[in-house]
Amino acid sequence: MMLIRPLVCASAISLAVLSAGCATATSGSVDVVRYKIPASSFPISNAVEVPAGANVVYLSGKVPQVVDKTKPANDPAAYGGDTEQQTIGILKAIEAQLKDMGLSLSDVVKMQAFLVADPSKGGKMDFAGFMRGYSQFFGTAAQPNLPARSAFQIAALNNPAWFVEIEVMAVRGGRTIVK
Repeated sequence: MMLIRPLVCASAISLAVLSAGCATATSGSVDVVRYKIPASSFPISNAVEVPAGANVVYLSGKVPQVVDKTKPANDPAAYGGDTEQQTIGILKAIEAQLKDMGLSLSDVVKMQAFLVADPSKGGKMDFAGFMRGYSQFFGTAAQPNLPARSAFQIAALNNPAWFVEIEVMAVRGGRTIVK
């Protein structure tokens, strides 16, 4: 009995120290470093460095929501009509989800955008329309934090009326440093 008591005390002390260390690593502010693209004003980061101990939140891909219920579900007009409007709608939905989680678009460190061919653009993705929508949310005076980002043209999404799907990753409690 005498030997067990010191072991239990030592274990409890070790657990308390480890728990305190873990709480400090994730509850305090961490430095998220965003690297600019050299000699470019393109509104994405060349890279984003997230330190160990940061809480990373992965949001599932978001697709356009219905904005005009008078249109059929397979009509792009039901979802805003074009890539730009669909992008704006998706980013507003992402912004709202992040807000509900105590985060904001300024916490986004990585984005992947999946674009499909727009029939009005000769079967090509409307990257310019995507950028017009994206630039309303990222690289602005109100929200200058830029994520690392990829944009792909893919064959299709689940609904042929959708031109965009976006997924993001955000860091909770990060303090941005731009290099």
